[in-house]
Amino acid sequence: MSQTQRDTWTTRVGFILAAVGSAVGLGNVWQFPFQTGANGGAAFIVVYLVAVFLIGFPAMLAEFVVGRRAERNPIDAFVRLGHRNWRIVGVLGTISAFWILSFYSVVGGWVIRYILGSARGSYFSGSEAYFGSISAGPEAIFFHAVFMALVIGVVAFGISGGIERSTKLMVPSIVLLLGGLAVWASTLDGGAAGYVYYLSPDVSALRANIWTILPAAVGQAFFTLSLGMGAMITYASYLGRDDSLPADGATIVVLNTLVGLLAGLVVFPILFSLGVEPGSGGLGAAFITLAGAFAQLPGGRILGVAFFVVLLLAALSSAISLLEVVTSYLADNTDVSRPRIAVGLGAAIFALGIPSAFGLSILGWYNAIAYNLLLPLSVLCLLLFVGWVDAGDAVTELRRGTGLSESSALAWLWFVRTIVPLGVLVTLLLGLQTLAVDAGLLANPVV
Repeated sequence: MSQTQRDTWTTRVGFILAAVGSAVGLGNVWQFPFQTGANGGAAFIVVYLVAVFLIGFPAMLAEFVVGRRAERNPIDAFVRLGHRNWRIVGVLGTISAFWILSFYSVVGGWVIRYILGSARGSYFSGSEAYFGSISAGPEAIFFHAVFMALVIGVVAFGISGGIERSTKLMVPSIVLLLGGLAVWASTLDGGAAGYVYYLSPDVSALRANIWTILPAAVGQAFFTLSLGMGAMITYASYLGRDDSLPADGATIVVLNTLVGLLAGLVVFPILFSLGVEPGSGGLGAAFITLAGAFAQLPGGRILGVAFFVVLLLAALSSAISLLEVVTSYLADNTDVSRPRIAVGLGAAIFALGIPSAFGLSILGWYNAIAYNLLLPLSVLCLLLFVGWVDAGDAVTELRRGTGLSESSALAWLWFVRTIVPLGVLVTLLLGLQTLAVDAGLLANPVV
């Protein structure tokens, strides 16, 4: 199938907003503030920002050059580029997308349930008990199905008619709603301590906990930028030849990072104004602690609905990109209609996610596999391909549609060959260590 026969973005803004939507997901609004709280506050922010711009941005450009040059899904892209043996990289990214969406959808179902619960004030008498009642079991499975149905509905309409149109609405809505909540949070008594915790790094804490913070920060960078999932390869495959990949990539990274930071400006003033310990609550933190906060604040029902609507839009915008990764492969290689492909794959992903709807321990295991193994391994393999196998063509593709000098492109290539893979490798090894400790294979951390 030629590029002219494939659906494409109708505008550059459409691509940027779709990619930002992929990046601005639950990782930003659900996990980012509480990863920050669990890893030392502003100390985590410092490492995270370094990871985003020195590791995440170059890695995103690596995915872009593969996707646009090949004009194919993540698996076929490597075949199209003449490196069939490297298609395992695309397979790994596609598996990552499939795996992540299976449990991500369960959390998306929680969000839908919390929108309803906020409107009714259902959790006001006990946020922890309410979360326990809706986060596992038949009700969690039902709303897991509802969320997947929404994702399938968007992807079934294609790139321009479904994904681009929906993200043009969702991404600005996320920013406006979060901005409004951040302004409101700044008026809370006691909230100033939250800004200090969030924005004033403790250098001694950073030095003492760097080996704990590093894998969490890099994993968060991958998750929030949708790297290692095949999403950016897929989205770039629908991109025009004249678009500037560095400019688009920088825009996406900056917007995504600002949304993540904005989410923290909402969460931490609320928590500190009510004396809630940052990072408490684990995977259910955004639901237990913030729902408990809304229960104590004037206008809590309205605030709760607004916050969880933001969370739902963020979840949908990312989930759409994950389903598109796996859908694009069959759409490129079969005559089956896109709606049927989306429904069939969505059903399979729903089935894979059912076990994670039976308890936080199972969902946490799904999440740990993604963070500590699948994403860093997928990104590392892609970097090795772009940096050492496809280097010359990658540099040419990066410069296409830009005024980027050859020396600047070669500087990017040097990063992709050396600094970025080294950082990802360290993260992968630390992540494997974490998995081994959690599984009881190691009694104590190595570092």
